[in-house]
Amino acid sequence: MKDLKIIYMGTPEFAVPPLDKLVKEGYNIVGVITAPDKPAGRGRKLSKSAVKECAEKHNLNILQPTKLKDPQFIDKLKSLNANLQIVVAFRMLPEIVWNMPEIGTFNLHGSLLPKYRGAAPINWAIINGEKETGLTTFFLQHKIDTGDVIMQEREPILAEDNVGTLYERLMNKGADLVLKTVQKVERGDVNTFKQEGSIIHAPKIFKETCEIDWSKDSQEVHNFIRGLSPYPAAWTVINGKTHKIFAASIDNTNTKQAMESDNKTYIRFKTANGSILIQELQAQGKKRMKTEEYLRGNKL
Repeated sequence: MKDLKIIYMGTPEFAVPPLDKLVKEGYNIVGVITAPDKPAGRGRKLSKSAVKECAEKHNLNILQPTKLKDPQFIDKLKSLNANLQIVVAFRMLPEIVWNMPEIGTFNLHGSLLPKYRGAAPINWAIINGEKETGLTTFFLQHKIDTGDVIMQEREPILAEDNVGTLYERLMNKGADLVLKTVQKVERGDVNTFKQEGSIIHAPKIFKETCEIDWSKDSQEVHNFIRGLSPYPAAWTVINGKTHKIFAASIDNTNTKQAMESDNKTYIRFKTANGSILIQELQAQGKKRMKTEEYLRGNKL
């Protein structure tokens, strides 16, 4: 395989370790495509994406198109003459972009495809009570997350995992898988295979879909809280105010009340088959607290 000229596309923290690893391994990254800077925080100052900060650290060529079909952006992309593109946690690409390099464009996805196709695979794997997930690299095709698989790696989901801990492991493991995939491409020994098995979708998560349904059984509620912690966080209403719930445990106490508390050490919610004890929560406009700390200043 002739020398690789790589364009890397990504935006959030999840996409940083693979880029960092490729640069440190000496690969020729001819361009980095990331989201435009956005106003953030109270001062509404322009904030750079995590990938842009990484690319600046390595003095890489950065492009931040608003529209991926913009003719000027397409011309610039063509002029970089890349023969491979890599996508990690970016947006949906038009065919004129993903079909441009001769080798193709591969994507790193946070699940064992075809399970959990979509925007939130790590969240949904935990919400659905899976005991295992993983990572997939695959070549892009027309339909999202449907391309031929290059490599997959498995990762157990531990009972104590939430999205934050699993995300961290998959993010670091993803860097290794992207590197292995590039090395395969470089050696010319890529043998792709079609996605096989049950298709499960992992749609984008919105605030309104994060409300806890206490009528479900304890395990489902517990998985729901884990699958949304620390971000975007499951929520419920306590004393008429929205509270984010970050950590909880299954409790076998059969309570008749929808919610009860001793106003010192515990807050308990009734479920379909038992109850859930809240361990960490955050009232609207307040800081995140352990239950005992919260109850010192809030009586239920």
